[in-house]
Amino acid sequence: MKLAIAHTFQAAPAQVFAAITDPVVLQRCIDGCEKMEKTGEDAYAVHLKVGVAGMKGSYGGKVQITDKKPPESLTLALEGKGPPGFVKATAQMKFAAAGNQTELSGEADATVGGLIAAVGSRLIEAVAKKMMTEFFTRLGAEITSSRPS
Repeated sequence: MKLAIAHTFQAAPAQVFAAITDPVVLQRCIDGCEKMEKTGEDAYAVHLKVGVAGMKGSYGGKVQITDKKPPESLTLALEGKGPPGFVKATAQMKFAAAGNQTELSGEADATVGGLIAAVGSRLIEAVAKKMMTEFFTRLGAEITSSRPS
């Protein structure tokens, strides 16, 4: 499943890039992320509790940030496994200045298996879009709240 990524942040690309690569900020912005521990350079073990439709359950997984070109682009790779199945996703993101804002664009490619896959691609896509929107909204709020007044 492929998803387009697009979001506008009220901050400069360097601020957005710094926030999205900060594990403390990531943990606060990923819905249901209960734990995020560093396992290597830009690599983290995560524990998520998801309470959405056919994806409910606890998941253990990994997050890795690769191909970093600050403040222009990066790739975020996610893997998660739990009783309902597994999810693997890769998101390639680009950050472009637009006045005093940042336009985030890119594409995510996700694969699901197990009971999750039985839910149906339309529902999975709707849930993925909802989770992505919530993540970027929270990230925007984090960036705005961390700016000096």
